[in-house]
Amino acid sequence: MTDSFTVSSSGAERRRARIRAGLGRRHLFERIFRGLGVLAILIALALVGSLFWMVISKGYSAFTQANLETEVYFDPDIIKVDPPPQQQPGQSAADFRAQRLAWQRQVTMSNWNRVVEQAVRAAVPPGLEITAREATALVDAGERHRLRDIFVENPGLLGERLPFTMLASADVDNWLKGTIDRDLPDERQQLSPATRALADQLLESGAIQFKFAWHIFTNVDSRSAPASAGLAGGLVGSLYMMLVVVLLAVPIGVASAIYLEEFAPKNRLTDLIEVNINNLAAVPSIVFGLFGAAVFIKYIGLPLSAPIVGGLVLTLMTLPTIIIATRSSLRAVPPSLRQAALGLGASRTQMVFHHVLPVTLPGILTATIIGVAQALGETAPLLLIGMNAFVAAVPGTPFDQSTALPAQIYLWQGNENRNFFEARTSAAIMVLLTLMITMNAIAVLLRQRLERLK
Repeated sequence: MTDSFTVSSSGAERRRARIRAGLGRRHLFERIFRGLGVLAILIALALVGSLFWMVISKGYSAFTQANLETEVYFDPDIIKVDPPPQQQPGQSAADFRAQRLAWQRQVTMSNWNRVVEQAVRAAVPPGLEITAREATALVDAGERHRLRDIFVENPGLLGERLPFTMLASADVDNWLKGTIDRDLPDERQQLSPATRALADQLLESGAIQFKFAWHIFTNVDSRSAPASAGLAGGLVGSLYMMLVVVLLAVPIGVASAIYLEEFAPKNRLTDLIEVNINNLAAVPSIVFGLFGAAVFIKYIGLPLSAPIVGGLVLTLMTLPTIIIATRSSLRAVPPSLRQAALGLGASRTQMVFHHVLPVTLPGILTATIIGVAQALGETAPLLLIGMNAFVAAVPGTPFDQSTALPAQIYLWQGNENRNFFEARTSAAIMVLLTLMITMNAIAVLLRQRLERLK
């Protein structure tokens, strides 16, 4: 009895030892797995953080720009124009408009560069002599157009002096921010030695100040006046495209998902449709761009570089994402909910729209907003339908020629003035990322709010 008890005790000890060893290995593998998960999260956060740091460190400086505080004199000896026309009794609107346009052409023919030159000289310290070329090189080329437009709006300024803030040129902004090496020889500098010295002196005296560059959001792109180039055209073009996507992709995608998941019979045709939807979700975006250029522009005849075409192309890209995500939300609903609704006498349509959809609404909204946010950042299909064309105007309708925010970033990245537009490109990326993060945050907030209301 003692020997058998000893043998059984030793066997139990060996089994307990094997169990403890097995538990130790399992706990070790669990710790290793947790460590690898934490490491993967840290690597992902580090990569995302480095991306954001690289973009922000390069782009934050573009949101401030050098401005020259001076005084503008609307000199009658330079601005030699007749008094603005007044509509006479009995004069038709067309005749008055033609007379007004003729007066505006007369204003345009004035030497506004001389007005700009005098304004710069008014800010130069006494005793410092500069040439006309050095004076005009100090401010952006678009300032003469801005002064002209101000005078057209208020002709009573003729002979008056007006405190005015002029935007410094892109080269001056580069020089003062240090984005160009100051030790480079004169032949490799973008400004003459006198202009560089004058810019430094005006900065020290406070005549040149760095201010927030609101014009990035209010101005359109410009090649003749790069310092005043802005994102207004791209922002409005992207807004029109997203409007088209929301109006088309969301109802079509959600309705298609509801039909395929809740009403469509299970046969070869629906299987073929499902396979094609899944395949479309993996098609490269450039293929959709080729399709849009061939069908919407060449065959249907829609205008080139129009937001309506970009919106249609992005709608085709977004549809598979919305359909797949919506169907996944519908599949997550417990079958008992459907059976209970049908058991209480509800029709199939009532069961879907009164019981299933309210439960899946948070998931559908999240999928929709994420799909639209993804479409907002697409670039390749827009390049193939001409959205990378230079359009210096804000589109009035989705059928007007325009660019888009991703295409604007692409254009600025290839600009020859790298010292200036590298920061401006990063600033545009920051704006795009802010819009995308905002849309994703809205999706999360809506999901949480709707889940609390259930």
